[in-house]
Formats: sequence, C-alpha cells, structure tokens
Amino acid sequence: MVRPLVAGKAKMTVLFASILPSQLALLMQASSQPGGFALFLPLILIMVIFYFLMIMPAQRRQKKVAEMLKDLKTGDKVITNGGIYGTIAGLESDSVQLRIAEQVKIKVSRSAIAGLQTEEKEAK
Repeated sequence: MVRPLVAGKAKMTVLFASILPSQLALLMQASSQPGGFALFLPLILIMVIFYFLMIMPAQRRQKKVAEMLKDLKTGDKVITNGGIYGTIAGLESDSVQLRIAEQVKIKVSRSAIAGLQTEEKEAK
C-alpha cells in the first residue's frame, strides 16, 4: 500500500510492503558477501609476502654463489661442502684441483665448493 506523507512543503511517498523474514535474510546475506577479487586478495597478499621473504633472497644467494664459482682462480683458499679446507691448484671447466696438504691434491666438482675461506681461517 502506498501512502503519501506530507512533511512541510515536500511530499514523500513511502512504500509499506510486507517482507517475509526469509526474504530479508537472503537480502542481507547477498549484500554481505565480498566480490570475486576480494576473496583472492588475502591469497595474493600471502603470495607477495612469501616472494619477498623466501624466493627473492634465495635467488640473490644463488646468484652470488654462481658468481663466486665463476670467479675462482688458482691460489684461492676455499672450503668444500664436505668441510675440506684447501687451496686451488688447478681449474678445469667443471672441476677444481685442491691442494689440501703438501703434495696432496684432490679433484672436486666446482659445485662442491661452498665458499672462500675467511681471514680468520687463514690465520689458524
């Protein structure tokens, strides 16, 4: 039913309709659910945080190791992944010859070299 209401000089028409409680619940539920993009926003945020905290630092570390392995030269003091300290006596394309003691040389893969020895290790 439609009733005109007069408030001052303006006329307002108000519709008084009876809405069933089940219809009201459906209207409220439909209006409160987020859209498609809003559902994926937390997942996207988690992926961005994961990239900056895990993937990017690992890529930087991998680039540094590859650069170090490429720049190896004879006479560098290195440590292997197995914990062997040695001095590079010879280089090949995919392997390195390490001198670990007087007249003792071993051949290891370039990828087996963990890094260069620090100054502290050289002094001992």
